[in-house]
Amino acid sequence: MTQIVKTDAKRQLVFGWASVAVNPDGTPVIDRQGDVIDPVELEDAAYVFVLKFREANQRHQSGVDGKLIESLAVTPEKLEKMGLPPDALPSGWWVGFYIEDPAVFAKVESGEYAMFSIEGSAVREPMEDAL
Repeated sequence: MTQIVKTDAKRQLVFGWASVAVNPDGTPVIDRQGDVIDPVELEDAAYVFVLKFREANQRHQSGVDGKLIESLAVTPEKLEKMGLPPDALPSGWWVGFYIEDPAVFAKVESGEYAMFSIEGSAVREPMEDAL
């Protein structure tokens, strides 16, 4: 569910879910590494990223290839305040990036880069303690 879902070729913008913690039906998302992210911890991580980093790179390699232009940590409480049902969207982190280099943006458009991957570190806990 972390796929890039919208691009704007003229402005070289990409949008999608950076991470989803809980599906709209309330089931936790298990990622490719078999991990589950607590929604509150994902929300906190999104805020730290916006405050301290705001840049994207290719496959977790150094160098700046994109700059954050949009970020929303979605929670049921926020959806309710927007007048939407708490299950209208997943609990997760929606992002948008400007990709300055046309060659990197072409990799998005071709599907070579089809998803976002958040980079970070965490302490693994047994599943029963994770949520």
